[in-house]
Amino acid sequence: MSSLKPTDNLLTPLNIAILTVSDTRDETTDTSGHTLVERATSAGHNVVAKNIVKDDIYQLRAIVSQWVADNNIQVIISTGGTGFTVRDNTPEAITPLFDRQIEGFGELFRAISYQEIGTSTVQSRAFGGMANNTVIFCVPGSTNACKTAWDKIIAEQLDSAHKPCNFVPHLNIEK
Repeated sequence: MSSLKPTDNLLTPLNIAILTVSDTRDETTDTSGHTLVERATSAGHNVVAKNIVKDDIYQLRAIVSQWVADNNIQVIISTGGTGFTVRDNTPEAITPLFDRQIEGFGELFRAISYQEIGTSTVQSRAFGGMANNTVIFCVPGSTNACKTAWDKIIAEQLDSAHKPCNFVPHLNIEK
């Protein structure tokens, strides 16, 4: 268990792992991963792990499995691999790890994205779930999609002061 302690009115800083799924990005070109790191740290959270993995089901599943087993990580955000091409394998790699799916995350992401990209949002397979008391959000690889997901959904759901509910009470945090 983590030594983080939840508070009633102040943000509980969470330990977040960021994973970029891409066959073409590296640390210098990973704008989506860097955007998520910047947003998370600006919100007061700790980014304790960051990785880039090729869009391979088993490599992706191995990294996320390792992070899910690490009680020091409360949140995993993955960017990339959620589209509709043959190389987009994030849903197939990650959903078998879930104890529970967060159906509303993908639904809300697509509803918000419709305002930005129109019907192209139907090809987004953004999704979320819980595994071993770790919340996992998987979003598209575009930097704008990462901004949308963080700014309009994830930030509030990781804010312990957000009412009427947020995911903080469900995470591996010492009470």
